[in-house]
Amino acid sequence: MSEFDYDLFVIGGGSGGTRAARVAAGEAGARVGLAEESRYGGTCVIRGCVPKKLMVFASEYGDVAEDARGYGWTLERGSFDWPGFRSHLNTELDRLEQVYRNLLAGSGVETFDARARLRDAHTVELSTGEVKTAKHILLATGGRPVRPDLPNAEMGLVSDDIFGLDTLPKNILIVGGGYIACEFACILHGLGVEVTQYYRGAQILRGFDEEARGLIADAMCSRGIDLHTGTDIIEIGHPADDPGSTGTNMSSPPASEGGAPPASPNRQGPIRIKTSSGQDKVFDAVFFATGRAPNTADMSLEEAGVRLGRGGKVEVDAYSQSSVPSIYAIGDVTNRVNLTPVAIREGMAFVETVFKGNATPVDHDLIPSAVFTQPEFGTVGMTEEEAAEQEEVEVYCTSFRPMQTAFIGRPDRVLMKLIVSKETRRVMGCHIVAPGAGEMIQLAGIAVKMGATKEDFDRTCAVHPTMSEEIVTMRKPVRSG
Repeated sequence: MSEFDYDLFVIGGGSGGTRAARVAAGEAGARVGLAEESRYGGTCVIRGCVPKKLMVFASEYGDVAEDARGYGWTLERGSFDWPGFRSHLNTELDRLEQVYRNLLAGSGVETFDARARLRDAHTVELSTGEVKTAKHILLATGGRPVRPDLPNAEMGLVSDDIFGLDTLPKNILIVGGGYIACEFACILHGLGVEVTQYYRGAQILRGFDEEARGLIADAMCSRGIDLHTGTDIIEIGHPADDPGSTGTNMSSPPASEGGAPPASPNRQGPIRIKTSSGQDKVFDAVFFATGRAPNTADMSLEEAGVRLGRGGKVEVDAYSQSSVPSIYAIGDVTNRVNLTPVAIREGMAFVETVFKGNATPVDHDLIPSAVFTQPEFGTVGMTEEEAAEQEEVEVYCTSFRPMQTAFIGRPDRVLMKLIVSKETRRVMGCHIVAPGAGEMIQLAGIAVKMGATKEDFDRTCAVHPTMSEEIVTMRKPVRSG
């Protein structure tokens, strides 16, 4: 009889944690427990990828009537029913959460709807008062959106709040320039919200290919998003809280009895902001997309010996093992590559290593990803800038108006780009900005991961007429160095 209640106890019921729990129990025969304090499915299913992508789909229908008229159809644009869509969305999320619960139960995983904290290297304490022991503990608690360190920042929305709004604001300020900020700028604009976006940097989508991010910024502006780079907010408050008026100073939020912050901050306007350039503006809502942080607070991790890094991330090795040998961590809580498919792969590698006797390091190289702006952005491998710093490269690139929208006079442009090593001829990076780029990059990612050369791409026959055929028909580099 084992000295532990479980072979594995997982803290977190998101995509990575549930996959690890299911495989350990179902394939490796381990006794597995799992605790989740919120909803099963985690950020991706409940507050991230899934509801966001459904909102992307919804936002793309607004232009259908106008585009169809260019193709001879008689259609009129209607209005968007946010409450109806949100109700349907919640039904779908409920269904998916139940799927996760059923999969865990079907694999023999014992689940606890409770918050878990560590007592020591082999013991967890649940918010229900129960105490469980396990030979191995897996931290899969994910991450959360954070607001900036600014007085009254609680008045602003974060990504978790968007899906639960009773009504859509007439206008909104989005603060941030990363993929979440840009995706929601496009989504909300497509749903009929007047969108202003402030980003303190020189260009949105920092860290992505320079040429691609420039095209996306131009496309967002041409669609009507009021994008301001080099701009940040320094104050937020109610319109009556103008420091020059008799209202409450913006830097001193009102307190309830006992000095506590207001119990229910007003997150829908009017909200007044002041920018770093001195402008004062009023918006119906402010949405902060200014970063995320690992969920490691109030879990007694450091007391148990788990070493935390910058921002509270769990420090792990190539096998996802923490500084405590019996404790592992996967997914966003480690802040390595914060993508759902990566968390799932990390969970699978953990099971291979710990329960199947097959030491498997996590492969974080050449991961394809997509940004669901309009147009979409698909990318795998190095940017032109990263590759050129490493070795001499050739850049193959084309930008053009695609047939479908050029026919009806829309100015939309797409981009196809390959970064090629001069020495080995391997494709080091592939970047696509186009409708459906996420679908395209998944397939291109296979070739790049396999080590395909530019000549391998050249030998592949084009599918005509398509946008993606340009990936295999670019013969001359536009620049090298």
